[in-house]
Amino acid sequence: MSDAVLTEEDGAVLTITINRPEAKNAVNSEVAQGIAAAMEELDTRKDLSIGILTGAGGTFCAGMDLKGFLTGDNPIVEGRGFAGIVERPSTKPLIAAVEGFALAGGCEVALACDMVVAARDAQFGLPEPKRGLVAAGGGLLRLPQRIPFHIAMEMALTGDKYAAERMAELGFVNRLTEPGGALAAAKELGLKVGENAPLALAATKKIIVESPDWSDAETWQKQQEITLPVFTSKDAQEGPAAFAEKRKPNWKGE
Repeated sequence: MSDAVLTEEDGAVLTITINRPEAKNAVNSEVAQGIAAAMEELDTRKDLSIGILTGAGGTFCAGMDLKGFLTGDNPIVEGRGFAGIVERPSTKPLIAAVEGFALAGGCEVALACDMVVAARDAQFGLPEPKRGLVAAGGGLLRLPQRIPFHIAMEMALTGDKYAAERMAELGFVNRLTEPGGALAAAKELGLKVGENAPLALAATKKIIVESPDWSDAETWQKQQEITLPVFTSKDAQEGPAAFAEKRKPNWKGE
């Protein structure tokens, strides 16, 4: 993994930092490959349960590197899409820790996460129409699922920036912090989530994300297909045992 994306572990939490502060953490091919590699690491390691995605230098992500775009740089990773995440995020929960701007592709990266922690002065937006472009990295697909339809339409069509406090009112942001506090609050949330069993967390996310596309006839069958391996896992034995013995569970992800 290059210096354009840094990772840090804290227990079951993997923090992934876009590290191009001089470019407002704009996504180029190097960043996209780095995030994709981090997603792969999070997906495959049993000792990691949750990821936090953030940006260095007080900015989350200003979107696609337009200068790179003009020179042919490709910020898309096959199988995962723009920024190595928007088409196929991690199977495990993800928190976006947002300071400064989360604009265009940066907003789409935040939308690819499952929870958002943001500083009060952070701003979100899909300004692509102002550049003659379209928010094709999941922004137009996910935004109407996260906030009311008419407001999503206005946000997408005007390309205007929306303050984090307004996005919190709309249910887009889980937690607001003072400026500079987003990552610490996201880690607090991540560590709380990470105390739980990793297989159960991944299954819970999968059901919440996929179930809106299930028909009534297949809902319970599909849910059972996802949950049965959890109920028959070693962790499903460990959880009740730890509860009965009044101790902290020792999860194996098995």
